[in-house]
Amino acid sequence: MEHDIIKRQKHSPHGEQNKVSIDDRLSDLPDSVLCRILSFLRTKVSVRTSILGKRWRYVWAYVPGLYFRNDKHYAITRVLMLRKVQNITTFRLVDGDGCIFFKEKKEKDEADLDKYLTDTWITFVVERDVKRLHLSFRYRDCDHDHVVPCLPVCLFTCKTLVDLKLESCGVIPMRVAVCLPRLKKLHLLFVRYEADESIPHLLSGCPVLEDLRIELYPSIVYCHVSSPTVKRLVLNFIEASCGGRADRLVINTPSVEYLEIRDYFTEHIECGAALTSLTEADICFEDDSYVKQNYFYYSQSLLKYFDTLRNVECLKLDVSDCPEIIDSVLSAWTTSFRNLTKLNLKADCRVLAKFLENADNLETLRFFEEYNDDEERSEERKGWKEPPQQVPACLLSRLRIVKLVNIRGEKHEFEIIKYILRNAKVLERMEISYPESIASNKEINMLKNISLFHRGSAVCEVAFGGSCWW
Repeated sequence: MEHDIIKRQKHSPHGEQNKVSIDDRLSDLPDSVLCRILSFLRTKVSVRTSILGKRWRYVWAYVPGLYFRNDKHYAITRVLMLRKVQNITTFRLVDGDGCIFFKEKKEKDEADLDKYLTDTWITFVVERDVKRLHLSFRYRDCDHDHVVPCLPVCLFTCKTLVDLKLESCGVIPMRVAVCLPRLKKLHLLFVRYEADESIPHLLSGCPVLEDLRIELYPSIVYCHVSSPTVKRLVLNFIEASCGGRADRLVINTPSVEYLEIRDYFTEHIECGAALTSLTEADICFEDDSYVKQNYFYYSQSLLKYFDTLRNVECLKLDVSDCPEIIDSVLSAWTTSFRNLTKLNLKADCRVLAKFLENADNLETLRFFEEYNDDEERSEERKGWKEPPQQVPACLLSRLRIVKLVNIRGEKHEFEIIKYILRNAKVLERMEISYPESIASNKEINMLKNISLFHRGSAVCEVAFGGSCWW
């Protein structure tokens, strides 16, 4: 591609024309820089730069990455055919408007053509050493009448693939060979699986995988996640419109450092290997009460699971929607979180007391108590009981920051605040937020009462606010 200098004509007052050369600094940039700039744009926009001038006519054809969003078949095929470089580093195909798949009232011949073209595009980029491949379609698995097209076999033996994201498209096979020797990042969002064994079969062919995310529909019963190399694991089994869940969840990832789970309570949850490398976890459990009969059985599974979290340094835990499960867990809960320094807890106050007792090195605490509509049961769970015997070690020497969210001026809330302020000897700051809907007179009385509480730390500041975000 040759560099041209854009020339403009300037008219003099006397009608004479003077040619003035003006440097177009953008056009003077090296080809590699221009291609890098265009790689951040959708391919349709990148192609439009060809009208800027002769210098720009074919620049788009050298961009190593392609990003199609709601584009037509012919446009995608034409771009692929007109490319000037052999390799493709990134290929993103997003069909959020149903331009390719699942448009209403499509004839069978049209659907077959869709699948043929999509397979052709995927095969095309695989043969050109694609490194990052993202496919996202509008299709959702809630409508089981849809026939979901299988993905081409070559995708699962791509030697160059480093990053693969599949969203609402295709079926993860069980009976094809899987060999993805360089794949480090794998996101499977609302895809279908040929069998429950599809996930472990796929993972067995990813020897260097580090980042795994699975968002699941209810089409799978047994979810077994096993990988010796995964460091970041995200499992989302909650989907508002479809209620995705697995009846049995087994996690065998000994190298995982970050774990995130959003889950209706499974029939059984366990970790097949000790999570000794785990430093950060974000866990949210929802009470799937319509299938639960024996809470004791589930609590035993949960107790063992909580024990695998004992090495975390940073924990975000939401168990506010499963009080019956927590009722059966608390009495037998003995796990000690000796490395825990930061806790973000959404639960009732009984769980808070357990963590204060068992997290000796806790430095930062954020506590959110959500109230439910079951007033009788709620009253039982509001009973704050000070940890028995001596004051917890974290209060005496570690706890410095406390944030209490959604405080409404309840009796047990005053007891919690009073206890922490009195016993936290090195506390530097306590932030208390309350609902904006709280009555002004109640707010004034609440703030006045809290301000009078004795403080065990001479440097402690108490701040009040009207927001209550989790």
